[in-house]
Amino acid sequence: MQAYCGARKLIFGALVLIGFSAGLIGLGRGFLSVALLYTLTGIGSGAANVPMMGLVTAWFNSRLRGRAAGFIVIGSGFAILLSGQVIPLLNALRPDGWRLSWFALGGTVLVISVICWIVLRDRPQELGLDKVGDRIAGFSGQPQAVFRPLDRKVIFHCGAVYFIFGFTYVIYATFIVTVLVQEYGFSEQTAGTFWSAVGLLSLLSGPVFGTLSDRIGRKAGLMIVFAIQTIAYLLVGLRLEGPSLALSIGCFGIVAWSIPSIMIALVGDLVGAQNTVRVFGLITFIFGLGQIAGPYVAGILAEKTGNFSGSFLMAAMLTITAVVISSRLNVPKKDR
Repeated sequence: MQAYCGARKLIFGALVLIGFSAGLIGLGRGFLSVALLYTLTGIGSGAANVPMMGLVTAWFNSRLRGRAAGFIVIGSGFAILLSGQVIPLLNALRPDGWRLSWFALGGTVLVISVICWIVLRDRPQELGLDKVGDRIAGFSGQPQAVFRPLDRKVIFHCGAVYFIFGFTYVIYATFIVTVLVQEYGFSEQTAGTFWSAVGLLSLLSGPVFGTLSDRIGRKAGLMIVFAIQTIAYLLVGLRLEGPSLALSIGCFGIVAWSIPSIMIALVGDLVGAQNTVRVFGLITFIFGLGQIAGPYVAGILAEKTGNFSGSFLMAAMLTITAVVISSRLNVPKKDR
């Protein structure tokens, strides 16, 4: 769709779709209507996220893409923190406070859509500008992809990495609070405090590791992030107590949103600006399959074993696999 209407129009239209569908959910009277509207909200979310991340390739030199994408994903952390505070307050205002929450979400997204329409441009050339970083000494030019554009090996190699991230991170995000309460005896309030710490730490994850990947390369950046995630999962899976749990949450938090920022920069380096959105959209779909499969498999494993230890150990094994897969990436020479 971006090829026909451009990123700016697509993002605006997708956000408008999210805003109206979210607001209408607040008026929902039955399951089918809410399910249909929520489906539209999900479609809009994907249609807005992919081209927004793709703008990084159009606006930033390869040597700055990781940092730029990292600052974009800060928005996810802020949204989680803000919604976690505001939504419970709105829900408590009246018995059907959940409707107010959906109205607030829809209205907020519509305001953001207007801001995006005013601020965003598809290319810096529309404003008579060059890519950010092109004029800085040593940053001129863009490294050529080592593969031909849209080579299947490139797409599925990146897709495999992104699938593992989606499969494993969502296991931790979905079940860690449950584990803290049911298996370690923490109160829900204490467990919630731990999770809030993840949200705060995650604000730094994108910029820090995105910038790191600009300096040491996408391959090395991915390997470091997956290694840190492995530590986070092992510390829970091995059922260690005390400081180990805090260390696990710290490890997960500091790398929470770093993979998406590195992946969009990597895809841009490999396939070029014109194909970035198409390829990133496909691997994001593969990532989504991982998000669906992760909790399902982890839940079944927990039911069979009686706890989530095996689920987190499985996640650790997969992230170790991701380290190996990432090490096999064939990236442009300037990115090594």
